Amino acid sequence: MKKSALTAFMLAISCSAQNLTEVLEQGEQVFAKSCATGYCHGVKGGPGGAPRLVGRHFDQAFINGVVTRGVPDTGMPSFATKLSRPDLVAVVAYVATLNGVTNPNIGAAGAAATTSFRPRLTGEGARGARLFSEAVRGFGRCSTCHEVGDLGTSVAAPIAKVPASATELKSLGTPDVKTAMMDGESMPVLVLSEGKQSIVFYDLTAAPPVQRNAEPGSVKFTDGSNWRHSSVIKSYDDSELAAILTYLRAVVKP
Repeated sequence: MKKSALTAFMLAISCSAQNLTEVLEQGEQVFAKSCATGYCHGVKGGPGGAPRLVGRHFDQAFINGVVTRGVPDTGMPSFATKLSRPDLVAVVAYVATLNGVTNPNIGAAGAAATTSFRPRLTGEGARGARLFSEAVRGFGRCSTCHEVGDLGTSVAAPIAKVPASATELKSLGTPDVKTAMMDGESMPVLVLSEGKQSIVFYDLTAAPPVQRNAEPGSVKFTDGSNWRHSSVIKSYDDSELAAILTYLRAVVKP
């Protein structure tokens, strides 16, 4: 590499690092003013009225989803219209660093919510879209664990195949759900990662699922569980489930 090219390359790295530092400083300030206030999160993501954020091993995509969309029926609002775009990007990046992300994405697509395919919905499809995330169902709604068309939380893997009927939906197998034994407690879980430093999983004991982390060796997983998909969609009748399936067929890309 020529000297001039090397100099330009090193300058680009230096500017990028400086920019990230500035963004994170901005994010910390936004967090202190907008998040660590009143009965909300603690300073620097520590314990407070709202859940602790530091050291939870959340990834940036998850953090972005919660910050931009909020958590329905809780004290966590959507900040998509409450914060400017730069402040939104900055605070997402800052919270990501609290969770071990050493180089958060602050580019054009960094923390912005993605735009999903949204066809025009009518009839049963539109009804199904409303039912999918209907607030009156509390945590018994589909969007508690599934994200479709920018609605919901991606606890479960993306929906790849839409069941043919409500009966098939209720009898879906759950091969990814395992049984975890931790501190003498048994629980159904979805494992997110098993690293050398930490194991991260969703505890499905109750709705909404809780993301937990544990030290390697402190938890043991076995395949299979008595957890069933039908147990968490009891708030819907067959007609409502059929409408939700119509909605999913319209928005889930094969």
